[in-house]
Amino acid sequence: MVSTDRFLAFAAMSLLVIVIPGPSVLFVIGRALAHGRRTAVATALGNVFGSYVLVVAVALGIGALVERSAVVFMAVKLAGAAYLVFLGVQAFRHRKDMKVSDMQAPSGPARGDLRTVVDGILVGVTNPKGIVFFAAVLPQFVDHAAGNLPGQMLLLGLVPISIGLVTDTLWGLGAAAARSWFARSERRLSMVGGAGGFAMIGLGVTVAATGSAD
Repeated sequence: MVSTDRFLAFAAMSLLVIVIPGPSVLFVIGRALAHGRRTAVATALGNVFGSYVLVVAVALGIGALVERSAVVFMAVKLAGAAYLVFLGVQAFRHRKDMKVSDMQAPSGPARGDLRTVVDGILVGVTNPKGIVFFAAVLPQFVDHAAGNLPGQMLLLGLVPISIGLVTDTLWGLGAAAARSWFARSERRLSMVGGAGGFAMIGLGVTVAATGSAD
């Protein structure tokens, strides 16, 4: 359905875009610094789910509306930015709740992991970089003569999703590993929790202040 040439070309384009850290990567890093490895991996997983929702939206024609309408684009962007700021404030407020003993305790209940994945999905869905990429770039690699354009887009969309899952997870694990050094003292752990919160707040402000639907 999708030619090998188009598939490889889109894979190369996706890799070039994804290796440049964007909102999703910075969000995973912030969550890793604030909460650790398990949260980082769950966040990365949620991010790719959210990103694939964008792929589905583009395949169904919704992405074109977001890309062409400045009002809709701005609404989605600001919603994502506000959510990032909210999560950052929460992480900063609870930074002193982080204890060295928590780093060595058994993992939390599954419900916490589910909430983390949902957080990642919401950020992935409202990621301006993802919206622009999937709405503006993805349609260029489909073969109109082959037909079934939505199916082609859904297939091609798996490429950046797979790349993003690997790279986001690696970023998160790296940040979580650095965080473990801080866990040797309560003060360091509190500092890194606050740093993760500030990172997410700064990311939210950046997302709100940059990018356009043009």
